[in-house]
Amino acid sequence: MDSPMLDRACLLVEALVFASPEPVKPAAIAELLTAQSIPVPVEEALEAVRKRYADHAVEMVMVAGGWQFRTRPEFASALTKVVEKPRRLSRGAMETLAIIAYHQPCTRAEIEAIRGVSLGQAVLDALLEDSLIAPKGRKEVPGRPVLWGTTASFLESFGLPDLRALPRREDFLLDRAPTEAEDDASAVGGTEQTG
Repeated sequence: MDSPMLDRACLLVEALVFASPEPVKPAAIAELLTAQSIPVPVEEALEAVRKRYADHAVEMVMVAGGWQFRTRPEFASALTKVVEKPRRLSRGAMETLAIIAYHQPCTRAEIEAIRGVSLGQAVLDALLEDSLIAPKGRKEVPGRPVLWGTTASFLESFGLPDLRALPRREDFLLDRAPTEAEDDASAVGGTEQTG
């Protein structure tokens, strides 16, 4: 690809991502490049922008299925006193959000069954107010309860490109069973006796 065309594509992508308050989908980037008669593949333009910002305090990252500029993690601690922090969620709200993220779509009764406690309306209201969850329809059972799921704002808030990027549930297990190799090693080490 000739350099002036790639440079123009890079500048347009940079401007679009910078100006957008939401993550910019690759389709929107392709539409912009096509409208400007720039025959540069979207992936090539994105890579050029990412390289341009390789040594900057901000980087372009994929979140919620689109591209957005974010402050690099190594600069976050320097900004904590300067940039206003968003409201923190309560423990109950975080537990509820995690259940919804991993089990979506799910009903209020299903969330309560997993948590083992009733789900207060204030928790749902807080998650709705922050646009982290949204109704995703109704379950086809008597009473037709609302099904809850996460939103694009959830992905943005946690810096996830999509739901597949959530940590696996197995990664959170603290009490994992020892493997056979670990059992054999402890048995050998534990049988020695001193006289």
